[in-house]
Amino acid sequence: MSTLEIRDLHVSVETESGPKEILRGVDLDISQNETHAIMGPNGSGKSTLAYSLAGHPKYKVTSGTAKLDGEDLLSLSVDERARAGLFLAMQYPVEVPGVTVSNFLRSAKTAIDGEAPNLRHWVKDMKTAMERLKVDPVFAERNVNEGFSGGEKKRHEILQMELLQPKFGILDETDSGLDVDALKVVSEGVNRVRENSDIGIMLITHYTRILRYITPDHVHVFVAGRVAEEGGPELADRLESEGYDRYVQAAAAKA
Repeated sequence: MSTLEIRDLHVSVETESGPKEILRGVDLDISQNETHAIMGPNGSGKSTLAYSLAGHPKYKVTSGTAKLDGEDLLSLSVDERARAGLFLAMQYPVEVPGVTVSNFLRSAKTAIDGEAPNLRHWVKDMKTAMERLKVDPVFAERNVNEGFSGGEKKRHEILQMELLQPKFGILDETDSGLDVDALKVVSEGVNRVRENSDIGIMLITHYTRILRYITPDHVHVFVAGRVAEEGGPELADRLESEGYDRYVQAAAAKA
């Protein structure tokens, strides 16, 4: 079984006044077949963790380790991390003018697997996945994220995950900007991927509403760049009623 192991991870970003530390020693273990919800207030470091693992050049790892199946993830290029089995569903997916969804998906699958998928099977798989996500067939010939609604962008991210079949999927605030109907469809897509593969999920969110549809095995509360508390699904229920104030106050008292 594949594992993603993060140890004492420190990450900084460059600001006008110099480097600013965002992650201040994160420890986290995720195994395949597990879903981990990463929760916390704005500015707590959740998205920084996601983009640091994916290899975004804006984020500088100053110390600590991140290993996928024992391999040093941080030493790999972005494309090598993807081929190793890491997938990031972005909070704000970017537009790619001139590249259709169908060409993008097949090119990505070819790059990940090292060979092009059988065209007949690929077209069938893509069509089936789109139908399940309630995506219009015309979607396949549109340019990637160009003119997409918020819901369409998030469905496209889940479509990628379903077709690319990574070992670990990092979903960065996939619920943001979604109405109730779109949230249900996207959540059903995530659950379908979980049921049909051995994927490990890191689900980053502010709110508990998506956890009504995607039940996590573990919940981690992020505050001030650290994991402040860990627990099971019941911790998310407590956060729903209590919020993050006591964690923020405790972190401020330590600062």
